Amino acid sequence: MAKRGKKYQESEKLFDRKNLYNSSEALDLVKKTAKANFDESVELAVRLGVDPRHADQQVRGTVVLPNGTGKDVKVLVIAKGEKATEAEQAGADFVGAEEMVQKIQNENWLDFDTIITTPDMMGQVGRLGRVLGPRGLMPNPKSGTVTFDIADAVNAVKSGKVEYRVDKNAIINVAIGKASFDFDKLKENFDSIMDAIVKAKPASAKGKYLRSVTVASTMGPGIKINTTEF
Repeated sequence: MAKRGKKYQESEKLFDRKNLYNSSEALDLVKKTAKANFDESVELAVRLGVDPRHADQQVRGTVVLPNGTGKDVKVLVIAKGEKATEAEQAGADFVGAEEMVQKIQNENWLDFDTIITTPDMMGQVGRLGRVLGPRGLMPNPKSGTVTFDIADAVNAVKSGKVEYRVDKNAIINVAIGKASFDFDKLKENFDSIMDAIVKAKPASAKGKYLRSVTVASTMGPGIKINTTEF
């Protein structure tokens, strides 16, 4: 294993890796262990007792974090006519139709964080599945990114809407804010996403649902939370 940097080692001394902390203690420690020279994101990792290979055990949804993510999210809207105008007025960073699909397809252009599109454009956007799918950028009605309510969708993303989705290893990874956030704001965001994940438990999931919950800053060590809290 590669040797960790000095700041990382200093952060590890601030807590006991073997201990399970309550969420308030863990978030307080995350702020203290974020020692990089930039404003680190705070990441939440939740390992679930589900089998993602089964369709009825997929855990996926969206949450608008009460205090946003702290990140300036670049939004691409693929739409035509009035819906394109609506997207521009709502503050989308990039707006277009077929030309945007071609730009991604031909130039591998990916200078955005989220794509929102109207249902009538999905026939063309669907061609980008091999490019967008592996990067988690493919629009989906379940996440509210395929819709005719363009203005609402853009505003939600810009105000802190995040998508959580279990991966093939039954883990959900999602950013819940920045290390510079006030503790109370970070805790509100954490509570919002955890509440959504708990409520999203599939009826077919057996045994312990929350196997582990960990928070960490971008460059910091993971701090484990006692799952009995939830």
